[in-house]
Amino acid sequence: MELQNQRIIFNRYFDLYFIKFPIIFPLIYGVALYSFPQYENIIIFVALLTLAEPHFGATWPFFLDKKNIEEIKNKKIIYIYVPFLIAILSLFGFFYYNSIFLLIFFAVNMFHVTRQSYGICKLYKKNEIELKFQEIFIYSINLVFFIIGILRFYIPIINEENIFTVNLVILILLFFLFLFYYLKFKNIENLLTFVTGAIIFLPICFVEKPIHGIVMGVLMHYTQYLALTYKIYDKRNSTELTIQPIKTGLKNFKFFLTIIFYGFIMAILSSFTNIGDQSFKFLIVIPLVGQMLHFYLDSYLWKFSEKHNREVTLKHLYS
Repeated sequence: MELQNQRIIFNRYFDLYFIKFPIIFPLIYGVALYSFPQYENIIIFVALLTLAEPHFGATWPFFLDKKNIEEIKNKKIIYIYVPFLIAILSLFGFFYYNSIFLLIFFAVNMFHVTRQSYGICKLYKKNEIELKFQEIFIYSINLVFFIIGILRFYIPIINEENIFTVNLVILILLFFLFLFYYLKFKNIENLLTFVTGAIIFLPICFVEKPIHGIVMGVLMHYTQYLALTYKIYDKRNSTELTIQPIKTGLKNFKFFLTIIFYGFIMAILSSFTNIGDQSFKFLIVIPLVGQMLHFYLDSYLWKFSEKHNREVTLKHLYS
């Protein structure tokens, strides 16, 4: 569907720094990790607490909004039975085939993030040729990073002896790709949106642990998602309660309270993997199941080819 006539979600500057090119967040994470490596567990916890887990939590008030209840009832297989099956299979995989489950989780996570990156480009697209260029290269580049992640951390073929060469080649290719993009399309903000989608997994090439390769760049994904879900949630409420601004404010407060509480609980559960006593390490399965459900539900909630989503989500997205 055509979206190019509406390009402002909040305002130009907020969109630029929090949706199109929120590079400040991985930069802060990277600087903190480089400056204080002895506190890496705390740095991860803060990232989970402030952005990652609240972003996963934002799915639930967004999904369970009363405007979606009838749709959920009408499509029980999609919104109830399949999520239940995903939760059961995730639990089974985590406890009985942990390595395979984590590899599948890693792949699904990267596909989900890549899909959102391309979706963000669609929201700000200039023309069909530019959009197709963004789609092809965002998916291709992230597939390359996925393969590099596998070859570094799961099947260690890329090691300390050859990683420098790999990284140098990647950086040179990215530089010329971004230069070509700008010369061809001559739109700096669209370029920055494309760059965000293309480099979101670039840290996989440089960090020593896979967790940092996922979290660092994907902080941009979390920021984008929180901004978009809040905008839609707020517009739904303000449209519905135009003469009751206090109720609108209370509903928005409830949204923030929900994602903060969810983020706190899930960040705590995730942190058990990083403490000395491993007795409660298994509790990380709870946030992992929540994340798998987030990946699945989002594939339908943001599907604007569906009439329901256009009516309850898309129409509230733009200023």
